[in-house]
Amino acid sequence: MIPISILDLVRIREGSDARAALDNTRDLARHAEAWGYRRFWMAEHHNMRGIASAATAVAICHVAAGTSTIRVGAGGIMLPNHAPLVIAEQFGTLASLFPDRIDLGLGRAPGTDQATLRALRREYASAESFPQDVLELQKLLAPIETGQRIVAVPGHGTQVPLWILGSSLFGAQLAAELGLPYAFASHFAPDALVDALRIYRARFKPSAQSKTPHAMVGVNIIAADSDAEARRLATTQQMSFADMHRGVRGLSKPPIDDIETYWSPAEKAQASHMLGNSIIGSAETIRAGLEKLLSFTAADELMIVSDIFDHKARLHSYEMIADVARSING
Repeated sequence: MIPISILDLVRIREGSDARAALDNTRDLARHAEAWGYRRFWMAEHHNMRGIASAATAVAICHVAAGTSTIRVGAGGIMLPNHAPLVIAEQFGTLASLFPDRIDLGLGRAPGTDQATLRALRREYASAESFPQDVLELQKLLAPIETGQRIVAVPGHGTQVPLWILGSSLFGAQLAAELGLPYAFASHFAPDALVDALRIYRARFKPSAQSKTPHAMVGVNIIAADSDAEARRLATTQQMSFADMHRGVRGLSKPPIDDIETYWSPAEKAQASHMLGNSIIGSAETIRAGLEKLLSFTAADELMIVSDIFDHKARLHSYEMIADVARSING
């Protein structure tokens, strides 16, 4: 059975606020747990008016406290923005509060612009030490060794599962070398998907955490009762990607009837490329798209983004996706 999971961007909608976004995220996680999703992840983004998950560990605590069995985690923490000790303490605390339910996905990119990076008191060069930082973090989450001077409290001995996230070949190579599960961000960067999965599987070295490779594939899926309605709901995400091309990072916008009236040809080309692996449509369309994706990736797990403005429509989309996934697995 192919496990399905959720990556939620904790979108702040026009006409709403961060509190509503966080509460909607918690409500989605509660439903996802009942529908059989395996994980519920949130990502670290800074200085973005439309995303409420900047304090990712705090947001994870909010969601985990409102659920009981679904795994909750980061997809991911941008490790160059932090000292490994601080992340070990944060996620060690989460693991102490919610045993065997916390995941820690790690990204190498800072996830923001240069001005925001300076505000975080970090430098772009911090990314160069990412492999060493992952190993340091892994050691801090492991049982204490004799003579160890720096200890994460809480954190030591929790052995929170680590994941390497990526959208290029670098992450695939690192995950394989360290023997860690790997999540590829093809929901916004599809180009290197097939090559990254091939490299990861071919070079994987078994580790204490993972004896075999485990490849998760990110995918945008917008499901609705008809293809036309799904295409309309998808314009919210399309407008968001067009805005990124313009250098605008605003609030989530309600869907529109004709996306061609919103974006320029250049914006359309860029957004369509980044969203190239999206699956948008009715249950039949979603099923065909999922079967195609699974056939050429052989993914061990899918991480699904359903970026929809209206909360009820988003719940309906995720419920439909879960139903389709069960039918494929059956």
